[in-house]
Amino acid sequence: MPRDELNEPLRRRSGWARIMDRKPSAPASAAMVLAGTILIAGLWLLTSANPYGGEPVLVLDLPPATEMATASITPPTPVAKPAPGPAPESDSGDTEDIVIDQTPDTAGEPRETYSPNDSQIIQNEASIIISPRRSLPPAPIASVTQEGPDGPLPRIGSGGKKPSSVYARTTSASIQMSDAPKIAIVLGGMGLNQELTAKAIKALPGDVSFAFAPYGENLQVQVNKARAAGHEIMLQLPMEPFGYPATNPGPKTLVIAAGEAANKEALLWHLSRFAGYIGASAYMGGNFLADPAALRPVLAELKKRGLYFMEDVPSQKSSAASVGRIVGLPVLATQIVIDANAEAKAIAKALAQLEDEARQSGIAVGTGTGLEVTIEEVREWAKTLNDRGILLIPLSAAYRGRTG
Repeated sequence: MPRDELNEPLRRRSGWARIMDRKPSAPASAAMVLAGTILIAGLWLLTSANPYGGEPVLVLDLPPATEMATASITPPTPVAKPAPGPAPESDSGDTEDIVIDQTPDTAGEPRETYSPNDSQIIQNEASIIISPRRSLPPAPIASVTQEGPDGPLPRIGSGGKKPSSVYARTTSASIQMSDAPKIAIVLGGMGLNQELTAKAIKALPGDVSFAFAPYGENLQVQVNKARAAGHEIMLQLPMEPFGYPATNPGPKTLVIAAGEAANKEALLWHLSRFAGYIGASAYMGGNFLADPAALRPVLAELKKRGLYFMEDVPSQKSSAASVGRIVGLPVLATQIVIDANAEAKAIAKALAQLEDEARQSGIAVGTGTGLEVTIEEVREWAKTLNDRGILLIPLSAAYRGRTG
């Protein structure tokens, strides 16, 4: 009850009464409550263990996640490997399964090495494929080599491993299965001029393959330098041309009149000149390739030793493809000789024609000679090939693309 100032002016008031007389107004009370709340919150923040206390906060408005198609999330179609055991010679006409297997079957053998400083990046069909320059191991590799009377000879190793696979450059499944046009280039005559051979090894991308003639010096050294730079190797096999003997490829040329035994002896001599090749390519040989009876035992021997065969000059009279089917040997024929006219403009025109062939058929194979002008033109042409949507591939990838 409030005190009466008139009736009780001299009465001493209690302490509680004096306090109640001074109570704050409603706004002042609200301010006091707010200040107390802030004080309590500040004390809590100072004493709580928050490692991110005081850090700036960034708020982002992120768009909805979308699925990105890459080569790594699209598994390639599995390829069945052949059953273990050496591949026997076959006359049934069945073609072989071609599986690239770079794993040596003997401990301590050299393996592929990779240089992360020299990579090609190919973007195609929303996929990014990184294809490092690969250094192939030096030849010979014991698991696919046997000693012959004139030097090392290729053979099919344990588990069916073939020189055509062990000595091949690996091509990723994304490139192999891509719908992009592909071109394989093989330059022959390597090893005859060591200076030009060294220039080609250094100047050209590893996907350009080389065919070495059997008549050069220090062939194994040159071949291993080329393999160290990533180049696949073919052996050029001299065969009887039209107009023989006025036109003569060289010593121990395979000729029709020599007969099967003499030609096999000459073949083994050529095969033992160096190691590290995936197959043999005909050098000249128009007349020999047109004779199925003379050609069949030669291709059968190549099949027996796990090799490929290639015709380096287009010929309508050649029986290589049909004989290859009979013995089960993979055979390729080049579409264009890029330096048949060894002038820069003519070579550039031939390379453009090779691109058209690749767009039409999917894979095109071009051959040439290791001339200085050819090396220069191929080097410049290869620099812009990806910009035109075309992939440069090693020769072994062309065999896999055409045979399975």
